Amino acid sequence: MTDQKVAIVTGGGTGIGAACCRALAKEEFRVGIHYRRSAEGAKAVLREIGNGFLIQADLADIEQVETMAGGLKESAGRVDVLVNNAGASINADILTMKAEQFDEQRSLTRGIWFLTKRIIRLYMLRKGTGRIINITSVVGHTGNPGQIPYTMEKAALDAFTKSLARELSGRNILVNSVAPGFIGTAMTEDLPAEVKERILAGIPMGRTGTPEEVADVVAFLATRGSYINGTVIHVNGGLYGG
Repeated sequence: MTDQKVAIVTGGGTGIGAACCRALAKEEFRVGIHYRRSAEGAKAVLREIGNGFLIQADLADIEQVETMAGGLKESAGRVDVLVNNAGASINADILTMKAEQFDEQRSLTRGIWFLTKRIIRLYMLRKGTGRIINITSVVGHTGNPGQIPYTMEKAALDAFTKSLARELSGRNILVNSVAPGFIGTAMTEDLPAEVKERILAGIPMGRTGTPEEVADVVAFLATRGSYINGTVIHVNGGLYGG
């Protein structure tokens, strides 16, 4: 088993996840870059950070999650930090969204729960230490039209954070959420100009955030933040005060 600490970042090939991989590598973690379909992005991040490895799995498939978690014994030997960043947004209003679309969103939440469960049991409890960081969203607190399943998922992950922190009381495993606001990623770049303008008008800082600004908070929680537990930290320029 290596003495170097290991961090796993789900959805690490793009956007906020990629920024988290870079930030954790700078903190001298060996980083496991998980991806589902963004293989080229994940490979590019690995080339950039150097000290890491790739993990491919569909988190909506429990069997793949089990294989992923167990396989880390060979590829990593340990897991000190788990960043649950992977997400998906299926956009439709309540009248037009189909049940199978809703289930697709819900299955990802189930996968996050199961991966966290296995990482805790296989790695963190045995070492008596660990950090779990869930990337959620401002919309889990404000709501957002046309994104009901997504907002439900993000609100659920914040509740998961608070409940899990209590379940793990006394085990030296800290659980926190980081809730980004309007962050400049590929997803937000595709929004219509009028939508961007409306959102920016509600941000006191008057600009979008960067993935690196979110990743800075993740790195802090992964390495320091020793008296922060069961908390949701908002990174949103004042869009929502939390």
